[in-house]
Amino acid sequence: MTDALDFLGVLDPDDPKQSSQQIANKLRAAILTGKLAPGDRLPSQPELAARYGVARETVKRALDVLRSERLIISRQGSGAFVRAQTQRAVELRPHIEAAFESPHVSIDFAGFSGETLRDAISEALDKIRVGRLTPETIAVRVLLSDMSVPMALPARAETQSDDPMVRARAERIARRVADGIIDQVRELGELGLVRSATVNVRVHSAAPLFKLYFLNNAEAFFGFYPVVERNVTIKGEPVAIYDLMGKDVPLFHYAMGDDETSTSAQFVEAARAWFDSIWNTIAREYSE
Repeated sequence: MTDALDFLGVLDPDDPKQSSQQIANKLRAAILTGKLAPGDRLPSQPELAARYGVARETVKRALDVLRSERLIISRQGSGAFVRAQTQRAVELRPHIEAAFESPHVSIDFAGFSGETLRDAISEALDKIRVGRLTPETIAVRVLLSDMSVPMALPARAETQSDDPMVRARAERIARRVADGIIDQVRELGELGLVRSATVNVRVHSAAPLFKLYFLNNAEAFFGFYPVVERNVTIKGEPVAIYDLMGKDVPLFHYAMGDDETSTSAQFVEAARAWFDSIWNTIAREYSE
C-alpha cells in the first residue's frame, strides 16, 4: 500500500502548518490533479496515520477539512470517497509548490501584473535556496498588458476613459512585479542552484480581464478580474479609478488526465492554444 501512495508525499517537519493541514493540502492536491479520481476511495484513517506518523485524530481533522470543502464524502462502514464533482475555486500556492517538486518546472502566466504568482513562487524559491526542493530547470513565461499604450482598464472613473496618469501608475505596479519575478528566478541560475533558470516576459495591447496560469503543461488555473471603483493617490491627489482587483479572486483548476476527452483536459488544451497564439503573434518583448 505504501508504494501506491507515494504521490501523497511526506510531511515537512520545518513547515509551520499543523500536520492536519499539511495532510489536507496533500490530499486536496491529489484530488484536484486527478491522482485521486472522482469515486476513488481514500486510504483509511489508520493507513494515513501510519504513513504520516501521526495520531488518527490528526488524520480525522484533515479529512474534516476536505469534507467541509465538499471534496470528499464519507460512507458509513466504507470510508471516505472523492466526490463526483470537484470543480471549485482553489488556492494557487500549494499547487505551485507541488510543481517545483518536478525536475523540470515550467510556469506560464497571463494577466495584469503577476503579483499572486510572484508571492506564490517566493516560498518555493526559498526552499530551493536551502536545498529542500531540487529542480534541475525552471522556465517561466509572463504575458502582460502593455500599460504604455491606451487601455480600456484601468481607467479614470469620472470620464470612464483611458488616462495616461492612471496607466502610468498601473505600469509601475506591473513592472515592479515582473522585475521581481525575473530577479528571483534568474538568481537561482546565477548561484548555480539549478542548471537552467529562465524568465521571458512579453506584452500586448489588450486590456487584462482575466488571469491564467499553467503549471508544468498539465494544470491550468483561471480567474476573472472584477472591475471596482476605488480611490488612489496620483501625484499627491486623490483620483477615483475603475481598477482591476486580482488579489484573492477565485481561481478554478483544470488538469490533464487519462481521459483526454474530459472537459477539464479540453480546457487546458484550449487555454494553452490561446496563450501560445498571443505569445507568438501580437505579443512583443518586454524591455527590462
